[in-house]
Amino acid sequence: MLTKGDDYPVHQTAEPIAFAGTDRNFYDRYFFNGYAPDGSGFFALAFGVYPQLGVADAHFCTIRDGVQHCLHASRELGFERMDLTVGPIRIEVLEPLHQLRLIVTEQEGIAADITFTARAFPIEEPRFTRRNGSRLFMDYTRMTQNGHYRGWIAADGARRDLAEGTAGTRDRSWGIRPVGAADAQPVPGAPLPQFFWQWTPINLPGGSLFFHLNADAAGKAWNSRAAWVPDGAGADGIVEGAGQMRARLAPGTRWPAGGELALDLPGAPSRVTLEPLVRFQMRGLGYTSPQWGHGLHHGALAVAREDIAVDDCEALSPANLHVQIVCRGVTDAGESGVGVFEQLAIGPYAPLGLKEMLDGG
Repeated sequence: MLTKGDDYPVHQTAEPIAFAGTDRNFYDRYFFNGYAPDGSGFFALAFGVYPQLGVADAHFCTIRDGVQHCLHASRELGFERMDLTVGPIRIEVLEPLHQLRLIVTEQEGIAADITFTARAFPIEEPRFTRRNGSRLFMDYTRMTQNGHYRGWIAADGARRDLAEGTAGTRDRSWGIRPVGAADAQPVPGAPLPQFFWQWTPINLPGGSLFFHLNADAAGKAWNSRAAWVPDGAGADGIVEGAGQMRARLAPGTRWPAGGELALDLPGAPSRVTLEPLVRFQMRGLGYTSPQWGHGLHHGALAVAREDIAVDDCEALSPANLHVQIVCRGVTDAGESGVGVFEQLAIGPYAPLGLKEMLDGG
């Protein structure tokens, strides 16, 4: 089954690019978010391809007046992995690793035309590999970079240009994650589900700061790294090191209410305080969504709008645990930037006092 992708040096196995190994949960995804310098005007887009499931899906969200307006789209893949269109949502790679265009053709009252331009070369994060008992839970690679955006977003007839200085983060990840319909057969002897994730990409005046943490119930990291990327840096200009987050939870929730990030990175700030500004529910992009979860089959093509009143979300509902909090980042030197604090906490996590499956802080 030869497709356009076979004419590019992107093969991962001895088979045509339409076939990605043998694991049904293989995926290939784009992610973007953006915000104005004061944290307003948040938007995000996710686009996933699931070659073994024969599905592609895409999601676009924008927040206005406390309401998260979301557009979901899903289609059957039909083997063609180079077609970056799902219904009204499209990605154009203008210059690989540097500039991409996001287009939402008007549907359900939502439209957009946004161009991302990178600040520097992307970082490659350590490979994420984790098993639940004998079963592979995740095994993927991710590249991440901060950048600036220009363009516009329209919602219900109100078109707004992106504010000057709008910045954000985009990533590309590929490999194995739980996608599509859940496996009906449990793993014998596997413990109760536990997953803890933090990610804090920050846009500072002189460069981009990245930190992430995957940890077990006791707080022991199984994947973590910090990185500093000065503006304009190439691959050889990326500084890698360690970081430690001291976070706190909003009362009665599993959502972060800010934190202090300590860093050991030459050239980077040694400490950054994160001050919450705006909350974004990741289910608007399909993450933890019971209806629009990644890789689910909705037929040949399905498009739907969802509006989420952010302040009305039930904090401890499983669908609402995964969030990004737009934050102001203030360094120990007094510099100020903007980024997000993403967190997903399922099950116990001792450092934050979480003991049960869904208890709050």
